[in-house]
Amino acid sequence: MAERATLMAPERRALLVVDVQASFRVPDAVVVGITALSRTLHIVVTVERHDEAVTPFSQQLGWTPPADEAPLVPADQVFVKNGYLPPPALIEHFRERAIERVLVCGVQAETCCLAAGFMLFDAGLRPTLLRWLTVGSSLDRSGGLGAELWRHHFGSVLDDPEALHGAA
Repeated sequence: MAERATLMAPERRALLVVDVQASFRVPDAVVVGITALSRTLHIVVTVERHDEAVTPFSQQLGWTPPADEAPLVPADQVFVKNGYLPPPALIEHFRERAIERVLVCGVQAETCCLAAGFMLFDAGLRPTLLRWLTVGSSLDRSGGLGAELWRHHFGSVLDDPEALHGAA
């Protein structure tokens, strides 16, 4: 029950949207759902941009993210990242706002979202994955693998919007 009480305190939580941008072919339902939540929560967005000098995607994977792409959802704050992890400034942003729980959704549940979860966890924040607003990589587009990894490591996964709002 304490878990739900914390989830219902919007002033102490924020939404982190990971890499919801055109090049990652995000389903319309995910974009619409995130946009709806952005009206009720502080929303922070990461966008992946390529800089080979920072993260060697081309050299190691033969693939590059876009060099400059905007998020598909509204944001109170946008952070650019050049690899799997969000920038350290994201943690400072949450600390300045006294955020305790970070709801996470977006693209690449088993890589970029999971990396953000580890970063949040290690910073003492309480990451929670919003399963219905998260997609996986080409390995598992459903995001199921990422959700199971998230459950294993952090324990907090909400599977549907009713869980977020405390409805049965």
